Amino acid sequence: MARSHIAAALAVACLGILITFHLISQFGLPNVGFFHFHDIHPEATASPNQVPLGPTVSRPGKTEGDGSLYLLGTGKADITGPVVEINLMGYADLNQVGTGLRQRLYSRAFIVGDIAKQEERTLYLVLDTQSGDTAVRYGILEGLKELGPEYQVYGKSNVAVTGTHSHSGPGAWLNYLLPQITSKGFDEQSYRAIVDGALNSIKRAHESLAPGYLTVATTKIHDANINRSLYAYLANPKEERAKFPQDVDKTMTMLRFQKAKDGKDMGILTWFPVHGTSMLGNNTLITGDNKGVAAMLFEKDMESLDDGIGNFVAGFSQANVGDTSPNVLGAYCEDGSGEKCNFQDSTCGNGNKMCHGRGPMFRKKDQGASSCLEIGRRQYAGAKALHLSMTTNNIPIKGSVRSFHTYRDFSNMTVQHPNGSSVSTCPAALGYSFAAGTTDGPGAFDFKQNDTGSPNANPVWSVVRNFLREPSEGQKACHAPKPILLDVGEIERPYLWTPNIVDIQVLRIGQLLVVVSPGEATTMAGRRWRDSISTTASAISLTSEADDENPPIVVLGGPANSYTHYIATEEEYNIQRYEGASTLYGPHTLNAYINVTSSLLPYLQTNPQSKHPPPGPDPPIHTNISFNFNSKVRFDRTPFFKKFGQVLTDVKAAYPRGDTASATFVGANPRNNLRLEGTFAAVEHLSQGSWKRVRDDSDWDVIYRWKRTSTILGTSEVELSWEVGEDDGVEGGLYRFRYFGDRKPFGGGEIEAFEGVSGVFRIE
Repeated sequence: MARSHIAAALAVACLGILITFHLISQFGLPNVGFFHFHDIHPEATASPNQVPLGPTVSRPGKTEGDGSLYLLGTGKADITGPVVEINLMGYADLNQVGTGLRQRLYSRAFIVGDIAKQEERTLYLVLDTQSGDTAVRYGILEGLKELGPEYQVYGKSNVAVTGTHSHSGPGAWLNYLLPQITSKGFDEQSYRAIVDGALNSIKRAHESLAPGYLTVATTKIHDANINRSLYAYLANPKEERAKFPQDVDKTMTMLRFQKAKDGKDMGILTWFPVHGTSMLGNNTLITGDNKGVAAMLFEKDMESLDDGIGNFVAGFSQANVGDTSPNVLGAYCEDGSGEKCNFQDSTCGNGNKMCHGRGPMFRKKDQGASSCLEIGRRQYAGAKALHLSMTTNNIPIKGSVRSFHTYRDFSNMTVQHPNGSSVSTCPAALGYSFAAGTTDGPGAFDFKQNDTGSPNANPVWSVVRNFLREPSEGQKACHAPKPILLDVGEIERPYLWTPNIVDIQVLRIGQLLVVVSPGEATTMAGRRWRDSISTTASAISLTSEADDENPPIVVLGGPANSYTHYIATEEEYNIQRYEGASTLYGPHTLNAYINVTSSLLPYLQTNPQSKHPPPGPDPPIHTNISFNFNSKVRFDRTPFFKKFGQVLTDVKAAYPRGDTASATFVGANPRNNLRLEGTFAAVEHLSQGSWKRVRDDSDWDVIYRWKRTSTILGTSEVELSWEVGEDDGVEGGLYRFRYFGDRKPFGGGEIEAFEGVSGVFRIE
């Protein structure tokens, strides 16, 4: 549905709820008490995808004199929202409601400042979320104002809020109505976890500011992504496709942060395109998906060095992710035939429900966890090899730090077409193929991709569409050949469904230009956008203060700041697969983004005639008027003759490597306390006579599961499990689980913390 996010497209499975909201907007609501709304290659001996795991990262040397001296800061903080009873954000499936936690989510902040001009900064956030968001960015900017004078250097112009595009994080935090529908509205707790955690990461990055150097390098990662909409990609001009060896970008770009004082690494920031859909639509555990895995592995590796690198931050940002997939084995029919899905419309027989992409470990029936770990490992391995090579192979970053941000109304913008004619964008709308979903997450009912209005579409959907809002003839013509299913940009009741006001932002760090994209640009759309920025930057000598041998280096990061669904090329749009149907502002959406960003590049010059472009119209913020149909936690109680934290099912005496240890406790609802910067679960090891924590719920192999056993009585159970690896360096010996919970007393009162401890078990 609307990933809005709801990019997986099960949107129409929710049309009944859409109708409900519409009826509410027409006839009003009873007085319901809504709960708070408010190409450099690695060592020749190893492929970048075949570097062995382990604590073997070496630190590159210092680069004094090679590049400009900057003010650098990195920071990381927990943003894990409610892990249970909230719909997950991404697949738009009403049934995908959180039941626990496999991996904590984080905000990672990267600050670059001009040493000579302290007010010139860029702040790039990488959140383990589906996307950036209008309300989230607004909350972060408002929070920065409250942090004091020294934080006033961060504002609309230079703060970029990007998401890793994970489809397995809690939802209910987005600004517009469409993505709120499957999440049953807007949940303040989910929203505040992201905003407050992002602010915490910014504070840590700001407090770590120190003079340092930046270098950049690239590598190829060949086995971590494929193109899931190849039929649409092939509609792009043959001569254009011939310029590129692959149908998705395989390049990872890395920016390395290094202290000037001692040469120690502070962090890395990478850009590489692959969807956060390794975890499948039937997964209900919170994770950061494959990019969360890659970041975790890299950070743990750096922390394990002999002298340690404290507070090292690894950001794995998205790039032109729109038509990429981590399900690298391709899409097959899960109907027993073993055949590949139809190439044109990704169907099996007459429908799309049985067409699913396969990850590298698809045979393991674990909701995609093994494939997710593997795709994350491949990105980590490529990044690790690249980092090792940067000791000698890198490009020093030189030059000014600048940024611009403006809002533009994309509902009716006139822009120049590449053929020289004038064309216009349209108010946002979604096509029929939007509801078909993708091979990463098929949609519902009888929708198909590659639908340009064929007569086999069920006429009932036209009735439903017209009930919500019948698009005008002008709107139909503007979006053609897209057959409009949801005219979301023109529905304003009870409040706006999707954005028409769009963020336009570019950051400049020396010769590195970061295009901050609010939508998911497809492979070719991203290539065209980057090429236009590079060409324009060269034409105005934007990076002339850097060596002539170092032309502009352009990367694209997103989805960021707001969520505007997809950005397909005009040729891909005409095919009307999922990505084209989800390109909100009509066939000229990409041209509009390119026109606006390219025209504003002079604001990034070292001494521009005007410092900032006009701010444009502010988007609406709906946090205080949004619906919330997610119930509160009423109370927690124990079964008769039990107490909180008591063990219900204890561990076995011993577990071999490769097995899973587990214990079940009398639990309480984890929404009582998100335990940000803490943990719900720990594994402790008996070492030299004392128990020491060796794992917690930030580790991929420790899983926290919560189950409501009685809604009326308020009872619940918690299972902690540990997937003991066969070769993960775990010592043999004695271990135990410790469970951390918080209960809400019956009848009110302060929430009370408690703990539970399992029996002792041996790892053989």
